[in-house]
Amino acid sequence: MNKYKKLNKTTANYSPLTPLTLLQRSARVYPEKLAVIDDDMNLSYRGLYARCRQMASALSRRGIETGDTVAILCPNSHEMLEAHYSVPMSGGVLNAINIRLDAGALSFILAHGEARVLFYDTQWEEQVRAAVAELEVNPLLVAIDSKAGKSQGLADLDYEALLQEGDAEAGWQHAADEWDAISLNYTSGTTGNPKGVVYHHRGAYLAAMTNAMAFDMTAETVYLWTLPMFHCNGWAYTWAITAVGGTHVCLREVDSQEIYRRIEDYGVTHMCGAPVVMNLLIQDLGRASLTLSRPARFALGGAAPPSSVIRKAEEIGFQITHLYGLTETFGPSTLCVPQPEWQQLPLEDRAKKMSRQGVPMHGLDEVAVLDMVSGEAVPADGNVMGEICIRGNTVMKGYLKNEEATEKSFSDGWFHTGDLAVMHPDHYVEIRDRAKDVIISGGENISSLEVEEVLYRHPRVSEAAVVAMADEKWGEVPCAFINPIDDVEELTHEEIIAFCREQMAHFKAPRKVVLGELPKTATGKIRKNILRDTLS
Repeated sequence: MNKYKKLNKTTANYSPLTPLTLLQRSARVYPEKLAVIDDDMNLSYRGLYARCRQMASALSRRGIETGDTVAILCPNSHEMLEAHYSVPMSGGVLNAINIRLDAGALSFILAHGEARVLFYDTQWEEQVRAAVAELEVNPLLVAIDSKAGKSQGLADLDYEALLQEGDAEAGWQHAADEWDAISLNYTSGTTGNPKGVVYHHRGAYLAAMTNAMAFDMTAETVYLWTLPMFHCNGWAYTWAITAVGGTHVCLREVDSQEIYRRIEDYGVTHMCGAPVVMNLLIQDLGRASLTLSRPARFALGGAAPPSSVIRKAEEIGFQITHLYGLTETFGPSTLCVPQPEWQQLPLEDRAKKMSRQGVPMHGLDEVAVLDMVSGEAVPADGNVMGEICIRGNTVMKGYLKNEEATEKSFSDGWFHTGDLAVMHPDHYVEIRDRAKDVIISGGENISSLEVEEVLYRHPRVSEAAVVAMADEKWGEVPCAFINPIDDVEELTHEEIIAFCREQMAHFKAPRKVVLGELPKTATGKIRKNILRDTLS
């Protein structure tokens, strides 16, 4: 008999993990500390906690119960941040919706998630009006007044009015089970309807704690919201900043001059974003010869930063941290942990090390690169490709109302990402491509990411994407789509192709170059499916 089995869980030694307790703690430890800076309101931690409890009470009085979906369509603001606490405090599940979606996609999400309430910024009122016109049952519409003014007759009431219906001293609903849903996030798929990714309280808590650790955050952290809070719940930084007692600096839209002003005015120490945001800052601040008075750390998601981007970012004052993840993994799942000896390397060599996707975040058990046929781990030699597979605590519950997709993604006890990578001898993962983006030319595999890495080294290239183009002789060859940096003379196809041939095997160089703006999803991902369609 196991002598330890008689020691049981009680309220004294166990409670379900939830990020909601992180706000409760910071409100007690840092009651008067500045928690939120926004255009229309600054909040202490005491004030933020009170408003979240009050809204949770108001939602409960309006009939929101455990498992009910409460949606929000709003840019980065104190209301959006409050919703990350108030909604689950009422027992509800938060569905933060991408503000860039069209009315059709918004309508689908509201119907699929069965939203009982929709908070929306009045800047998007006409979009909401068109979306709810397609619904059989409308959610309670709650307007958040913005620069667009008050609701023009669509909303049932406004945010502050609903807030006043609640009690700031009321108790809030703790998760009965840490496996309960806390939020619903829809993927930005390039084809078909998006899938609803369901997060759990346990994963949200652990993602918050591990992301704070990975980014070296403390109570002195001042975080600028350049990353949308609707994207994977702001990579869980909506909860992580609060966990350490840092300060949230809200930003409604990405504007390089406004970002620079807020960094300087508020002493911003940390920020996150997609490569397009970093490229914008490098170009705009570089042209204006602006540098930061103190370094700021920038966690970059998405494609690996080329050495030219790292160099230019460091010259301005940004220290880049490279993260990799998916909506299904609460955002970041791996981190390229810098090793001390890397600082002694030449920039090009250091950039190669930094551009890898790295090692698992603390909340995961394992990130492996598995052969897509045998399911076995590939050799850690930096050459053999396989699929990145993930398992651990910061992986979604599954896809809402989609058992088939859930089972497929979790086959063999792993979450299958669909990303192809190699495992290096130091156990750092490096993505080589999406499975569907590998170009097979004359029997040779060409990584589109490898070609894009070379293209980004060209001083006149702002954005680049490479896809397969049909070829009678080789089957497929690379075609490059390039958005040039503005204010420069027009690039030529010959110049780009010659540049690539100088830096890589000739068969990997693009055979065709298309110049112009690149189509993107609502979350800023380049839509390679549209680029492929232009070649058919």
